[in-house]
Amino acid sequence: MSAGSGPEVCAVLVSFHPDAELPRRVAAVAAQTGGVVIVDNGSGAAAIGMLRELAAANRAIEVIENHANLGVARALNLGAARAAERGFAWLLLLDQDSEVEPDLVRALFDARAAYPDPERLAIVGAGFVEPARGRHARAGDGVHPGDAANASAGGAPPWEEVETAITSGSLLSIATYRRVGAFRDELFIDYVDTDYCRRARAAGYAIATTRRPLMSHAIGAPAAHRWLWFEKWTLNHAVDRQYYIARNDTVMLREGGRYPRGAWALKSLARRLRSAKRVLLYEDAKARKLAALGQGWWHGLRGRLGPRRTVAASQ
Repeated sequence: MSAGSGPEVCAVLVSFHPDAELPRRVAAVAAQTGGVVIVDNGSGAAAIGMLRELAAANRAIEVIENHANLGVARALNLGAARAAERGFAWLLLLDQDSEVEPDLVRALFDARAAYPDPERLAIVGAGFVEPARGRHARAGDGVHPGDAANASAGGAPPWEEVETAITSGSLLSIATYRRVGAFRDELFIDYVDTDYCRRARAAGYAIATTRRPLMSHAIGAPAAHRWLWFEKWTLNHAVDRQYYIARNDTVMLREGGRYPRGAWALKSLARRLRSAKRVLLYEDAKARKLAALGQGWWHGLRGRLGPRRTVAASQ
């Protein structure tokens, strides 16, 4: 497998009621890649018109219109399939609100090339800055112990090994994507990246992220709250997102296989109670969010996946 370069990369971006600044963000991505596939999950007429204008103005940009919200996982799979049909070797996965640096793609390939065994990397994720907090975050959730040895032998490398990487800013080869398997449609949204990374590691691959932040990316709608002399941050996820986070986190715990019989359910319940406390103390739409949390936890216990079905939707 070749080291890769920008023209070999197709960016896959999932849109859902995007704002008017999306064309500017897409232009920054298109300048670094060989093509862009935007998979829209049922946005309104105005947004679809904007996306069609984008594609008409740049032949490298293509729009797939789903006419309904099929979920992030399904949209990513559709985009990956189209990129493969167009002959690309690499995928760059992006959220619609991520602001990328001009050298994002080059820096991702540089980090991959610096890794001791590049062929073992399933994903190279981008470090990012959270704009609301103004701090550097990394696209994963932990550093591999071997990084210390790598850093001491000639300075810190541009990568660090992690357990998972978020979807946005992730570079992966289409060949590896096929070997690991597609994103799980039934998860719909949230923990889609966690599941993929877990399966990749189970297949013998590694996950790495860049130490340097390469994009600005917000998780949820972060807001700071003061309580006595403490500062508390909440992500203020929408009602449906509360459901998917609760459900899919429970599913990940159940499938993780590292807990004594039934302990995964208790661990998930403890996490849901902490989330409920934050909602009660700091967030709006409290009743609906608490109901979504409870429903998500219960559906996770029962293994009910797919899009959320509310009472109104099921009648």
